[in-house]
Amino acid sequence: MRKFIKNLWIAIRGEETEFVTGSLNRAIFMLAVPMILEMSMESLFAVVDVFFVSKVGVNAVATVGFTESVLTLVYSIAWGLSMGATAMVARRIGEQDREGASSAAAQAIWIGVTLSLLLGIPGYFYADEVLRAMGGSETMIHEGRWYTKILFGSNIVILLIFLLNGIFRGAGNAAIAMRTLWISNGLNLILDPCLIFGWGPFPEMGVAGAALATSIGRGTGVLFQLYHLFWGKDIIRIAGRHLKVLWSVIMRLFRVSIGGMGQFIIGSSSWIFLMRIIGFFGEEVVAGYTIAIRVLIFTLLPAWGMANAAATLVGQNLGASQPERAERSVWKTAHYTMLFMLGVSILYFIFAKLIMLLFNPDPVVVNNGILSLRIICAGYLFFAYGMVISQAFNGAGDTFTPTLLNLVCFWFMQIPLAYFMGITWGFGPSGIFAAVAISESVLAVLCVIVFRRGRWKSISI
Repeated sequence: MRKFIKNLWIAIRGEETEFVTGSLNRAIFMLAVPMILEMSMESLFAVVDVFFVSKVGVNAVATVGFTESVLTLVYSIAWGLSMGATAMVARRIGEQDREGASSAAAQAIWIGVTLSLLLGIPGYFYADEVLRAMGGSETMIHEGRWYTKILFGSNIVILLIFLLNGIFRGAGNAAIAMRTLWISNGLNLILDPCLIFGWGPFPEMGVAGAALATSIGRGTGVLFQLYHLFWGKDIIRIAGRHLKVLWSVIMRLFRVSIGGMGQFIIGSSSWIFLMRIIGFFGEEVVAGYTIAIRVLIFTLLPAWGMANAAATLVGQNLGASQPERAERSVWKTAHYTMLFMLGVSILYFIFAKLIMLLFNPDPVVVNNGILSLRIICAGYLFFAYGMVISQAFNGAGDTFTPTLLNLVCFWFMQIPLAYFMGITWGFGPSGIFAAVAISESVLAVLCVIVFRRGRWKSISI
């Protein structure tokens, strides 16, 4: 036990940065612990945020669901760039080329800033149209427009916080990424009730307060990241010479990132269509699904932390010309993630009603949330392998393969299946939730089949 606590402390402090030699289990542990804690804080924020918002009313929760389903396009770009940055930085670190890693990080920041401005400005000015297109009522739009405006207007910090954390993970500095979300989401959780309900000297802003709390928290996290990137003493450090625009590096980074963006754009756009289909059954059903998704994210994000650990290990070990070690790290990480997801799915199935009642007493909201939790978590064992192996492809720089698989499973399977099962065949919301579980499970099986072929080992970036 003493040895475990010692290693846990080393992992949290980020003192170990050598992952291409020695025990593979130790390497997974040292990377996965801070990444799991990083994502756990993100998942805690997602649940607590919707808990406070749910006290405002059903329209407030529906506003969050509709807005975030569209904002996932921004998240898609952030995560896509993050994947590209992780893969390229990890490969350069594995090759012992820290100068190249720093240059790649600087060019990723230029791309991120440019894209965030292109997305944020029109989103801010057309917030009402966004909510109306998603099927929101005029009452809901009136109550929730400022939530949408604030999140779109501040999307630069949303994009940068994920992008910069991808850079730190690629360098093996998972502890910095972890601390960033602790600071960001910790501040967010403090400000959330203050700005939503007007506690103390703060104004009562309702659901818009949740958006402002998010923006302030994320912005603070980005400042912390930039301090470490420019003035810290970590593995990767950006100097003035790295800020020069290098089109060759930008094009290589963009080529790797475009697949990652594609994966999440495909996934997020399918979520938009799903929300539109669910919206057919009323805002109470949307609210129930939104709460359930936040609860599911509470456990999916820590598992995503394990997947991110696999991506870093793959990138660095390929850079060090050790493809077999890279492959072993993926299978081990996937196995550990599967055991975690198995335990979680059992708990969700048993306590689904109790969990939903913590957020909202409305019987329609609760019943649909229960259905979402129980049906979607039935595919959790498959999700574990799908998440880890998809990230392994990305860590290797092979972002095209998971993009193609996502396209097939989400656009050609999930959306049509949700529509037919939910509306045409009359299964209602439960048919839509089942379509999600089925398509995610099929995606995991396809990932395993393609991964075994080994083409990812020869990708050059």
